[in-house]
Amino acid sequence: MSGTYHVLSYWDLVFASVFLLLNAVLSLALDLGLTRTLIISAIRMCVQLILVGLVLKAIFFSGSLLWTLVAAAVMSAFAGREIHARQNRRLKGVWGPGLGAGTMLLSAALVSAYALAALVRPVPVWEPQYALPLFGMVLGSTMTGVSLGLDTLHTALANGKPGVEAQLLLGRTRWQATRPFARQALRAGFTPIINSMAATGVVSMPGMMTGQILSGVDPQNAVKYQLLIMFLLGGATGLGVLGATFGSLWRLTDARHRLRLDRLGGGHS
Repeated sequence: MSGTYHVLSYWDLVFASVFLLLNAVLSLALDLGLTRTLIISAIRMCVQLILVGLVLKAIFFSGSLLWTLVAAAVMSAFAGREIHARQNRRLKGVWGPGLGAGTMLLSAALVSAYALAALVRPVPVWEPQYALPLFGMVLGSTMTGVSLGLDTLHTALANGKPGVEAQLLLGRTRWQATRPFARQALRAGFTPIINSMAATGVVSMPGMMTGQILSGVDPQNAVKYQLLIMFLLGGATGLGVLGATFGSLWRLTDARHRLRLDRLGGGHS
């Protein structure tokens, strides 16, 4: 299989931003109020990616387990903050940032470690060129599912408090009374990855697969790696959403089968 591709310059990237800038101009003309947000988001993305590229180049060159773990920890911290920030109503105290970040990190680390040790098998197993991109993809998908699941659960419980308490008064256990809300939260958390799996290959060609094909990898091998990634994303997201949802339900009820919404804060002002 042969072929050549153009090495992108920064001017190419400037030209690629023309349509985004057009959207910003149209937003200004239509008074949508999105112009500032679009421009700031684009600038932030550029700065972040350029800095990440420089950092990753240094980490890849060093091949150090310590720096690989440090990079993974920084990624996890930012993802945990995003989970906390995306919830309209949050658990109070350390449970607020801790539950979502903990379940996300546990499921993402477990699935990534399994993939590296048993499936991809780089030498050494922590080879940052493989470990960090894989962990980042798994972490990002799990972050989205956990944040949606927790936000849906907390909002639904706050709105449905009278119904839950009525069920508890009728003798239902805390798990039985909150089951409809758990299902609603789990569906919300699972939906993005289910939609992604359903559309992959027919509606969209994922970034990893596209990148491999553009770099000259045989399409069949690219497909195998993409399937591997999607299976890992689905598994990690499911584990994270389940852990976060039932962990939050455990925190928002007690052993006497009472609803404890006093442990839930207001969220965004």
